[in-house]
Amino acid sequence: MMNKDRLEAFSDGVIAIIITIMVLEMKVPHGDNAAALKPLAPVFLSYIMSFVYLAIYWNNHHHLLQAVQHVNGNILWANLHLLFWLSLIPFVTGWMGENSFAATPVALYGGVLLCAAVAYYILVRVLLARHGQKSILAQAIGSDFKGKISLVIYAAAILLCFIAHPYPACGLYVLVAVMWIIPDRRIEKVLTP
Repeated sequence: MMNKDRLEAFSDGVIAIIITIMVLEMKVPHGDNAAALKPLAPVFLSYIMSFVYLAIYWNNHHHLLQAVQHVNGNILWANLHLLFWLSLIPFVTGWMGENSFAATPVALYGGVLLCAAVAYYILVRVLLARHGQKSILAQAIGSDFKGKISLVIYAAAILLCFIAHPYPACGLYVLVAVMWIIPDRRIEKVLTP
């Protein structure tokens, strides 16, 4: 039986580095007036969306691990799988922002979000397998409708990039973020006496 503290600390550090990389990718404008900022608007908007997503993952990951007693090798690998997809967010964020939300970068952004969501889903399933169906975690997660519907919305958004326009796809990404912006109340309800 392994303690979960190292997993939490490592995950926190990786997410902090990912956010740092994202902000360092934003280039300082040439010029000293507000007009110099205008070309950076897509870059800044993509940064905001990605920062919110990383904050959501960090928050919900934290809540998820509060309902966990211990970890094993499978859980460590599932967690690394999640961190891998999250580590790609700075790249797709930069590409999407630099290309003013063009279809292919927006679709790839959605692909990374979809893969991160699948990885989070896998992490939850591996944790449930380790802790059992009668655990606090199993009680809190329930049917995980929100997790499953997020996957469907991401897939729809990726398709929208090519059959319609990338802006509605971005709207769907924002919709999923709004669904998850509040830390997972299911876990809070079960853990709060």
